[in-house]
Amino acid sequence: MSSTPDYVTAITPGTGRRAAARSWLHTDAPSLDLSGEWAFRLLPHAAGDTAFVDPATSVDDWESMAVPSHWVLGHDGRYGSPIYTNVQFPFPVDPPFVPDANPTGDYRRDFEIPGGQPEGAAGGSADGADAWTAAATHLLRFDGVESTYKVWLNGVEIGTGAGSRLAQEFDVTGVLRPGRNTLAVRVHQWSAASYVEDQDQWWLPGIFREVTVVARPVGGLDDVWLRTGWSERDGGSLDPEIRADESAFPVRLTIAELGVDVTWASPAEVVPLSVEGAEPWSAESPRLYETTVTSVGETVTQRVGFRTVRIDGDLLLVNDRRLVFHGMNRHESHPDRGRVFDEQHARDDLARMKRFNVNAIRTSHYPPHPRLLDLCDELGLWVVLECDLETHGFERGASQNGLEGWWDRPADAWVDNPSDDPRWRDVYVDRMERTVERDKNHASIVIWSLGNEAGTGTNLAAMSAWVHDRDPERPVHYEGDRTGSYTDVYSRMYSSIPETESIGSDTTELIQGATAAESARLRQRPFLLCEYVHAMGNGPGAIDQYEDLVDRYPRLHGGFVWEWRDHGIRTRTADGTDFFGYGGDFGEVVHDGNFVMDGMILSDETPTPGLHEYAAVVAPFRFAFSVESEGSGLTISNHRHSRPSDDVRFVWHAEVDGVEVASGALEVPSIAAGSSVAVPLPTVDVGADGETWLTVEAVTSADAAWAPAGHVVAAGQHDLTPLRSARPLRSTFGSRPARSLQALPAGVHRLGPAVFEGGELVELAGRPVADPTLALFRAPTDNDSLSHAGQYDSAGVTPNFGTGEPGFALGLLWEAAGLDRMTRRILRSESDGTSVRQLARYAAAASRHSVSVETTWEASGDDVLLSVAIAFSSRWDLILPRIGMRLDLPGAVDEASWFGTGPGESYPDSMRAARVGRFAAGIDELSAQYARPQETGHRSAFRSLDLAAEGSPWLRVAALADEAGRRPGFTLSRHTAEEIAGAAHPHELPTSTGTHLYVDAAQNGLGSRACGVDVWPEFALRPEARALRLVLSAL
Repeated sequence: MSSTPDYVTAITPGTGRRAAARSWLHTDAPSLDLSGEWAFRLLPHAAGDTAFVDPATSVDDWESMAVPSHWVLGHDGRYGSPIYTNVQFPFPVDPPFVPDANPTGDYRRDFEIPGGQPEGAAGGSADGADAWTAAATHLLRFDGVESTYKVWLNGVEIGTGAGSRLAQEFDVTGVLRPGRNTLAVRVHQWSAASYVEDQDQWWLPGIFREVTVVARPVGGLDDVWLRTGWSERDGGSLDPEIRADESAFPVRLTIAELGVDVTWASPAEVVPLSVEGAEPWSAESPRLYETTVTSVGETVTQRVGFRTVRIDGDLLLVNDRRLVFHGMNRHESHPDRGRVFDEQHARDDLARMKRFNVNAIRTSHYPPHPRLLDLCDELGLWVVLECDLETHGFERGASQNGLEGWWDRPADAWVDNPSDDPRWRDVYVDRMERTVERDKNHASIVIWSLGNEAGTGTNLAAMSAWVHDRDPERPVHYEGDRTGSYTDVYSRMYSSIPETESIGSDTTELIQGATAAESARLRQRPFLLCEYVHAMGNGPGAIDQYEDLVDRYPRLHGGFVWEWRDHGIRTRTADGTDFFGYGGDFGEVVHDGNFVMDGMILSDETPTPGLHEYAAVVAPFRFAFSVESEGSGLTISNHRHSRPSDDVRFVWHAEVDGVEVASGALEVPSIAAGSSVAVPLPTVDVGADGETWLTVEAVTSADAAWAPAGHVVAAGQHDLTPLRSARPLRSTFGSRPARSLQALPAGVHRLGPAVFEGGELVELAGRPVADPTLALFRAPTDNDSLSHAGQYDSAGVTPNFGTGEPGFALGLLWEAAGLDRMTRRILRSESDGTSVRQLARYAAAASRHSVSVETTWEASGDDVLLSVAIAFSSRWDLILPRIGMRLDLPGAVDEASWFGTGPGESYPDSMRAARVGRFAAGIDELSAQYARPQETGHRSAFRSLDLAAEGSPWLRVAALADEAGRRPGFTLSRHTAEEIAGAAHPHELPTSTGTHLYVDAAQNGLGSRACGVDVWPEFALRPEARALRLVLSAL
């Protein structure tokens, strides 16, 4: 017989003295925050003794636990460990039951109610005791507990709660007493609720948000909802909803800044108001007005923003203007505290988003701490507020074993899913009710989302019906409603570029999962990508292709990148080395590896190269340069929602070969949102030689809450060199007559800074080096390593709604082809005294595929030219990671400065953030520190590269364009691609003994196939003959 108490597996939102859901209000009513140290013990099962609920029972031998916190974090594993899963449940799937072995945390805390204002209490009259004892009711509020919990106060059972990221209040009137009180809480890690909380994140049990005791005053305001509107014609409007007893009236509402001061003598007098002079709220201009609502016994203070959300056909409008989301999916995640809220951390998080041109968040996949939404109102971010609901583990069905691919969805997918089980209806609707009621006052929230990856069913439709009845203005979103049966916007995850274009256009093509009639209906609705361009590891690629579609088709309203941050948990090895752990690093029985490390910022807050690319792609100002016979011009477009360009300045600077020669400010009239202006380009003396580049930037004019004055919000660059009919860059070596080469004699040969022995390079500029070798392999990125979607290589982009045909991950194919274990056979080495030529064949064991590489070194004074010709045998049929050469250099090489693209890395399908200039970085700054080591650090199209050794200039490598005008890229690393590929964490990389320079004639794109689409064919690298021409000089 099970030892699990019935309430743990009960399909219920909670029991006992549960109070009605209401707003999270800023009020002067007395409250006591119980954050701090609590007595704690951990039990292995759910059915431990309950003697501890009696205040007379001593808990002196218990340990101490901070509230809020997670018991599996910060205690060296004494209380268990975090578990990461994406889809699969970490316990047997047998709803609503869970294992008897169910970690259970018992908490106890004593606190005082006055007699005298209690320590830590807020609000109330000068006589704190009177405010508490005279209260009409007392409430006990839990803002976040994972997963199910039972509550006792002074030995009296109060009730049970569920909904880990949802607030729950209990009425403790008559149980709370003046003086000492004892609160006891039993928290179970697993419960029936766990089946509907299967989000892609860590399972982290405990009381992780605040616990508060609240005194509700006589004549108080039980709830306040200040619904607002705004239009260009009528200005602001306010529709108050006051939930209070008759005895609370008269109620007075004031907005001092707008001259609003109205008093209602009774509930019947509360009517909508017109508010003259109100400026609209938007994410770009987050205008808030301090509003007070005062009753007989209480004052509530609210910051109100005026805005109207509506759908007009297939357009989502805010204040009658089309809304485009440049958003991020944001989990609550901290490397040390898990989901415990840290306000400064959150503020920094949102400010960083704003600096990188993010204008929206989807609260994946639950309501965040309520203070986060205050910050969104204040700083300016559109919010899709999502309910705490996901049942993704049921998608696998009963027949799957976890080894199938994405294309092997079984016939019994979603079997036993709670979303269509009538027993769960009240749980679903209650979760939505608590979500909406808590957060309904926030101007930033423009869409309610029912949840995530929970299949579909009548319970989701019931949630939607409840929302439509309670808040008809805000649209309802849920991606799983693939036929548009009960939601207002059409939403998809990771739809391919072709299908996204099909959705945006007026074609009659079928939409995936929909009939012809359903497809037509869906095309009459606003569309958004609730998840796209999956940001796991190095990537994502092709962000600009999606943005181009959003610009072209008004029905497409942008989307939300998956996701904002890596969820790494700071941990350490046995020898004390800190690192960020992911799935499997904590001894989990089942886990999903590093799939939790898929953010645009790393766990330590470092922005990834992908975030820089994203910021450039979605920049609010876009620059189009033109060259006409009568002069050059620049068109600047304002892609903002509603704000003109009055808060930015447009500045420019011109560089010749990366050296600034002129700068200034453009005179640009105010550009209204959605409009463009044309201005002349400044006159620049480009000189006789070199490349001349003009850069134009939009920079903030004044300090903002999220960035200082001078912050660059957008930039564009234009090559002025063609204006002077520049001569193509040529090598001085190209005119040499053909010479007769002979077999290389034994001994040492010197060509400029290069020294050879037996035909192989052994020294450059006085330091030992290794002979250059063919490089086809790169350490697979996460997008190279996984195959969520199909591949385009065999059948193009047409099959399966643009996702391609099923196929293996590229990383597996590269390893199978032996790209990481190619061996060289030198066919011949020759010299004529001023040059050295080597012909070599590269191939992998057990493979007939080969590559011929001819390298020629030619001396000219103090320099040496390296020419490389790479040719593939006829049997190659594979998308390659790279085509280039590797030079193994001394470990003393530690710094690079270059003229080319930068400052960050770039790949063929991720080039928008790159600009041409001169840049410098230490070797460790050239690569991103991903949680799982992988390819990183490539700089495209370099012209010259200076390397320093031990802080002193050493070697210059100048790159000449090939016959097609293409320049190579470079990567400088302490480790080889093979070493990087063999490490699961950065600290597992071997001790570096050298520095490795990769010079690539070409690189494969990045894509986002870890959970998105393959590299677009235009950016996929197929085997083809390539050439490199490099001039090497000692410095």
